[in-house]
Amino acid sequence: MGTDQYQPLQGMSDLAAPDIDIWQALESKSRKLLDGYTVQEVRTPVLERTSVFTRSIGDTTDIVQKEMYTFEDRGGRSITLRPEGTAGVMRHVAGQGPEGSESRLYYMGPMFRAERPQAGRKRQFHQLGVEFLGCPSPAADAECIALQQHLAAEWGLENCRVRINTRGMPEDRTIVSRGLRDRLLSSVSDLCEDCRRRLETNPLRVLDCKHESCRGVVDGLPPITDLMSSEARDYYQDVLHILGRLDVEVEQTPKLVRGLDYYVHTVWEICHPALGAQDSISGGGRYLIPVGGREIEGVGFAVGLERVIAALKEQGKVEDLVEKHRGIWLISSGKAAFDENMVLMQTLRLRGMRCGMDLRNRSMKAQMRLANRQSASHVIIRGDHEMDNGTFILKDMSTGDQEELDMPALMERLHVVPLIDVGGR
Repeated sequence: MGTDQYQPLQGMSDLAAPDIDIWQALESKSRKLLDGYTVQEVRTPVLERTSVFTRSIGDTTDIVQKEMYTFEDRGGRSITLRPEGTAGVMRHVAGQGPEGSESRLYYMGPMFRAERPQAGRKRQFHQLGVEFLGCPSPAADAECIALQQHLAAEWGLENCRVRINTRGMPEDRTIVSRGLRDRLLSSVSDLCEDCRRRLETNPLRVLDCKHESCRGVVDGLPPITDLMSSEARDYYQDVLHILGRLDVEVEQTPKLVRGLDYYVHTVWEICHPALGAQDSISGGGRYLIPVGGREIEGVGFAVGLERVIAALKEQGKVEDLVEKHRGIWLISSGKAAFDENMVLMQTLRLRGMRCGMDLRNRSMKAQMRLANRQSASHVIIRGDHEMDNGTFILKDMSTGDQEELDMPALMERLHVVPLIDVGGR
């Protein structure tokens, strides 16, 4: 039997040591910072009715047309592995009634898209997303962008760039689409096959195409803000003004539209130079999403955590992100020392220390090898001599220095107050 049976499916990965330490550090720092912004966590299912996504994301998007994992369940219902997080959150919020319309929520977890695996793009990937729900407000848009930049700084990302634009008001959509289509028709022969289709279904998506010939056409277009109402342009200027007051530097990017149909007003993305051509680590914007017969308005973003980790590794910042909890390892020589070390180990753990020992009570040499593999900062050694004298050998694994201590001195050195009698009497 081949080894493929032990490998994840193509485009998916196991998350385990040592990289799992990076993931946990990202998640821990994120939760702490988001709490400071009064944002609460929500956990939605990874499986939803397909309509949750087709109605929210839009039938003409590449996600819906090409990338969703959709299938029928045993009851004949069409269900989909979530390709993004916002739609599921909106479904949840709609079920909360009016109380949910002013929520500030975040989510973390896996998403799924059936696209060709490549650098920075997996079929199962992980996102952190934030949603501020409520009426249109330039202040909320600016706060959301400032929060996203704060997260990037907290993780240790350097030289991030915030690109920003506007999609205009909902009332501008028809006028902008019609005007953009008229301008693109003269260059239709230079557009890729997908963009020729988009020209009829959603001309704004042409601006987001990465095909070289399409980029050449798009670069020659005037900004879409020229087609928008003065009210939409004023809203955008208010967002830029508040971001300036918050010392958040942004690059105005007139061709930025983002790939989802539900965006209105402000849209943005954060990019990192370490990622090369596919340099976006996150994106967001204000949205208007139809759910359950009504529209939910909000502003939010989603961060690709795999891309964040890739950028941190390129920067050499992973060591700064992950705190080293090296802890203590207990070494036993003899049955009596082993029994007492079990009690000592639990005592140290109850006092918040990272602590372990070899439960098979193998040779001292094997126990020391295990302590090294566990990256222990110190080991506590106990044998017959130490048991008779009520002492402990404390060894510093970085220097090799060791000293014999009684119980009070050991606890003082470890900054621990014993909860119970731990032996060594």
